[in-house]
Amino acid sequence: MHKRQSSCLVLGGCGFIGSNVVEHLLDEGYRVRVFDTPSASRANLAAVESQIDFIKGDFLNEADLDGAMRGMDFVVHLVGTTLPANSNHRPVYDIESNLLGTISLLQVSVRHKVRRVVFASSGGTVYGEPREVPITEEHPTDPLCSYGIAKLAIEKYLRLFQHLHGLDYTVLRISNPYGKYQKFTGEQGAVGIFLARVSEGQTITIWGDGSVTRDYVYVGDVARAFVKALTQDSAYRVFNIGTGVGTSLRGLLGKIERVTGITPVVVFSEGRPVDVSTNILDSTRASKYMNWRAETDCDMGLRKTWSWFFENKAKATAAY
Repeated sequence: MHKRQSSCLVLGGCGFIGSNVVEHLLDEGYRVRVFDTPSASRANLAAVESQIDFIKGDFLNEADLDGAMRGMDFVVHLVGTTLPANSNHRPVYDIESNLLGTISLLQVSVRHKVRRVVFASSGGTVYGEPREVPITEEHPTDPLCSYGIAKLAIEKYLRLFQHLHGLDYTVLRISNPYGKYQKFTGEQGAVGIFLARVSEGQTITIWGDGSVTRDYVYVGDVARAFVKALTQDSAYRVFNIGTGVGTSLRGLLGKIERVTGITPVVVFSEGRPVDVSTNILDSTRASKYMNWRAETDCDMGLRKTWSWFFENKAKATAAY
């Protein structure tokens, strides 16, 4: 008698991180269902579309979530409607579309007796300005943007639903992901935007003096963390997912120049209040209790991303 294949619902599975998670879940033998908006492009999933169950729906419609959840063992929650840079301009929308929608998701998960929800939180925003680096999970949480506050509130509701209903969960506080399937247009994702602008000979705008430092983690490593988070059995529920290595924006531009052979054209603009000066995550807990660590350093990840970008330029620059 064969063991039943575990199933996983990936909310936002057509997106940048989601499509990478889907591929890794399939590689690990999971039965995968993707839930995304009717307008979401399936281009990222073209190679595996025949292996997944795809459901279109509205994240804010509980009936849609209920239908998608049927028969699922696990849920990966990657839906997000705002960005750190613009969330402060529309905090009510941020709360309505992200926090309230997630509470409905948790209620549906309880009804369907889901074994675990894995939530993509933001290691880049929930901590705020660091008191020490690298930042551990025990660091105070003082977000400077509505985006980070909403992520943190969702973490608290996950804990509440575990306490009230026994709903198991894992939170991954991800640093700054980049790589395959990333959008190369828009406002978020310095690596993708910088590479696209370099390839077109366009000017890159740097907010501040270029000293802002981030922990850039390759998306393939992030996707592995999601798969491991589904079945990790430690007492911990919150894990940082980063490399532990910081790269300034100036340093990133230098690496991009070495990888591409093109000198970026850069202009500097006034810094933004939403940007903390430094964010580098300590992922020791993930290493010890999930047997996860980042395996792709920034130079290797940039080479992989640059190569993928040119092989899939139309897909990379298409609106999601």
